[in-house]
Amino acid sequence: MLSRVLIHLKSVLAGFFGFVLLLNCSNQPMEQQKTMLTRYINPMIGTFGHGHTFPGAAVPFGMVQLSPDTHNEGWDWCSGYHYSDNSIMGFSHTHLSGTGRGELLDVLMMPTTGPVQFEPGTRENPDGGYRSRFSHQSEIAQAGYYSVALDDYQIKAELTATKRAGFHRYSFGSDEKANLIIDMAHSFKTDSILNGSIQIINDSLIVGSHRSKGWGEGNEKYYAEHQVFFAARLSLPIKGASFFADGRVIEKVKEIQGKHVKTNLIFDVSVNKQLLIKVGISAVDIQGALENVDAEIQDWNFDQVVQAADHDWNEILKTFQVSDTNQANKETFYTAVYHSCLAPFTASDGDGRYMGFDHQPKQSSGFVMLTGLSLWDTFRAANPLYTIVTPENVTNMINSMLVQYEQYGLLPVWPLCNSETNCMIGYHSIPVIVDAYLKGIGGFDPEKAFAAMKKSAMQDDFDIQYLKEYNYIPRDLAPTISVARTLEYAFDDWCIAQMALKMGKSEDYDYFTRRGKAFENLFDTSIGFMRGKDAKGQFRIDFDPYNAVNATSDFIEGNSWQYTWFVPHDIHALVKGMGGKAAFVNKLDTLFSASSELGVDTPMDVSGLIGQYAHGNEPSHHVAYLFNYGDAPWKTQERVHQIVTTLYSNKSDGLCGNEDMGQMSAWYVFSACGFYPVNPADGRYVFGTPQFAEITINLPNKRAFTIKAKNLTDQNIYIQKVLLNGRKYNRGYITHQQLLEGGLLEFQMGAGPGAVFTME
Repeated sequence: MLSRVLIHLKSVLAGFFGFVLLLNCSNQPMEQQKTMLTRYINPMIGTFGHGHTFPGAAVPFGMVQLSPDTHNEGWDWCSGYHYSDNSIMGFSHTHLSGTGRGELLDVLMMPTTGPVQFEPGTRENPDGGYRSRFSHQSEIAQAGYYSVALDDYQIKAELTATKRAGFHRYSFGSDEKANLIIDMAHSFKTDSILNGSIQIINDSLIVGSHRSKGWGEGNEKYYAEHQVFFAARLSLPIKGASFFADGRVIEKVKEIQGKHVKTNLIFDVSVNKQLLIKVGISAVDIQGALENVDAEIQDWNFDQVVQAADHDWNEILKTFQVSDTNQANKETFYTAVYHSCLAPFTASDGDGRYMGFDHQPKQSSGFVMLTGLSLWDTFRAANPLYTIVTPENVTNMINSMLVQYEQYGLLPVWPLCNSETNCMIGYHSIPVIVDAYLKGIGGFDPEKAFAAMKKSAMQDDFDIQYLKEYNYIPRDLAPTISVARTLEYAFDDWCIAQMALKMGKSEDYDYFTRRGKAFENLFDTSIGFMRGKDAKGQFRIDFDPYNAVNATSDFIEGNSWQYTWFVPHDIHALVKGMGGKAAFVNKLDTLFSASSELGVDTPMDVSGLIGQYAHGNEPSHHVAYLFNYGDAPWKTQERVHQIVTTLYSNKSDGLCGNEDMGQMSAWYVFSACGFYPVNPADGRYVFGTPQFAEITINLPNKRAFTIKAKNLTDQNIYIQKVLLNGRKYNRGYITHQQLLEGGLLEFQMGAGPGAVFTME
C-alpha cells in the first residue's frame, strides 16, 4: 500500500511536465492518419449522464470492442465506463453500447508496476487494488483507437481493434518491473461466474476461457450460458508469473482453473519500454481465438491496425457527405452514424464457426453470424438505417435470426451471444425481416422466414394465447403490460400480413390483418387514450395516463401518454378515434405541453422529457412526426428541431437516454437528413426538418441522393416548398424506392409555417 501511495504522490508532483516523455515515447496516431470523415467521430458522446456508451476501440459490427472499465456494476456502468469516474480498473474486450442492463466485459487486462495486486480496489479507494487514477485530459478517443495515461503507474495505454482481435500497446515511464494482470473474474457483476481457466503456453503466448450465467434466460430445451475464449500473443517474454484462483495465490504453475481466476505476468521493460499484446477472442474454442488473432493481426505494427480501423469506419461514414459549416453538428451526426454501427456485433470466427444456441459449435453457410440484437429498440430506426448503409449486414442479421429459429425454436427477441434474453416485449424480428423483404433485400429464404414469423406469432407464451382468443390481451388475465404488449403485437402482426400479401398467402393476410387491428379494442375514444380492458370488455376504472409502473399500469417503460401513439401502421385510425385532425393535433400539443412529472416508480429509462414526450426511451421516437398526419407539418418541424438541438450534442452528455445499441443515434441520423421511418416496415420516410444545408447519401447501388435545405438557418426551420428532381412535390414523405433511384430533394426553408403535405 505504501509503495502504491508513493507512486501516486510522485506522479501528482511530477504533474504535466513529468509526463511529457511518457506521452511521446510511442508513436501516436497522427492527424494525417485519420482519413476524411472519421475526424468527426467523438466516442465520448454518451459516456456521461445515462447514455451508457463506451469510449474504446472497435470496428463496425466487431466482435471485439476493447474499452476501459471504470466500474462493473450499477445502472450507469452498463457499458463498464462512466465519465464521472477518475480511475480505471483495466481494459476488457467485449462491451454493450448504451443498454439498460450490463453484461459482458470479458477478459480484462491491466498493466501495472510495483507490488502485485489481484483485487481491483474501488472507485472510492483506487489504492486498494490494481486500479489507476487517470485524467480525462490524457484520454484520446477516436474511431478504432483509444489511449489514456495511467497516472499511478506512469504507463501510457493504447488500444485498437480488428473485427475479432484487440491490440494493446503499453508504454512504461520507468524501468520498474512491469506487470500485466489478466482478470477472468471481472465480467459485469450481475453475471454468475461458473468457471474460468488460464494457461501459459510459452513465454509469449497465454490462453484462457471464461464461462458465466449472465443475462440470457434459455428455455426448457437450452440453458443460457456465455463463454468466451482468448489467446494473447506478447511482444516481450514472460519473466515470471503468479496465479490467483478462488481466493488463493498460486505460484510455480503454468495453468489454473477455478470459479474466479486471474494471473499476473511479469516483464522486463528496462531495455524495451513497450509491451504489445495481440488478443483474439472466440465463443467456440481457444483454437478459434488463436486463428482469429493470427489472421487479423499478422505482425506487430500497431499504427497500421489503427489506420485499418480508421479506414473501415470511413467506409461506413462516407455513405453520408455533409456540406455544412457547423463543426459541432457534424461531430454529433457522424458519431451518431458510428454509434449506430457498433451493433449488432459479430459472433462467428473468421472460419465461419460460431457457438449455437444448443451450446454446440456450428458452421455458418455463407453469412456472418451476428448477435446483440436489441430489437425492441432498434426495429424503429436503426434497422431501417442499415437497409441504406449496409444491406449486406441486414442479410447477415436475418440469416442469424433464422439460425436462432432453427436451433431455439423461435425468432429472436433480444439475443446476446448464444442465449436468448427475452428482454422487453413483442416479436420485433418480424418488422426487420418484412422491411428487408419488401425493400428487395435478399440472401435469405423468405419461406423459412415466413414460417418462423408465424411460429413466433402463434405460440402460447408471453400472453399471445390471450391475443389469439380475444384479439387483445385482457388486463385481468395478464396483470402487467397488457396494453403495451397488445399494441406492439398488433404492429408486428400487421407486418406479417404485408409479407403474406406480397407472397400471395391470402388466408394469412386476412388473419394477421385482423390481429393488426387489435389496438382498436384498447382505444378508449371517449378519452383519447389506450387503456387496459378486462376479459369481459370493461375498461380499467382506476386509469391514470401518467402512471408508468405500478399496480395501476398496463405498460412497460412508459405510460399511456407515450404508448397511445404506437399505432405506426394505422395512424389514420388514431386520427379518426381522437375526433379528427384538429383534435388529433390538439392531443399531440397537449402531450408536449403536459406536466413532465412522473411517478416515483417510473423507470430511469423514461428520460429526455418534453411534457410527457420521452425521447430518452423508444416508444416516443416516432411521435414528433405525427403532426404531419393532422395537416400541421410545421408543428412536426418545430418539435423535431427542438429535439435535435436540445437533446443531442457533441459533448459527453450528448444523449438524453440510453443509446440502446444504435437506436438513439439512428433517430438523429434520419432526422438530421430531414425525414424518419414512422412506420419502420412500410418503406416511407416522413418529412421533419433538415439539420444541414446539404447532405448526400451515397447508396449501395452506386447512386446518390442529395438533400438540400435552401435558406436554412437557426430560425428558418420551416419547410415552405419541396422539390423532387426539380419538380414540386406535395407528399409529406419519400419512399425507399425513390431514395434508391437517386436524385435531388430540395427543401425551401423559411421563418414561419409553410407547406402542407398529403400523407396518402
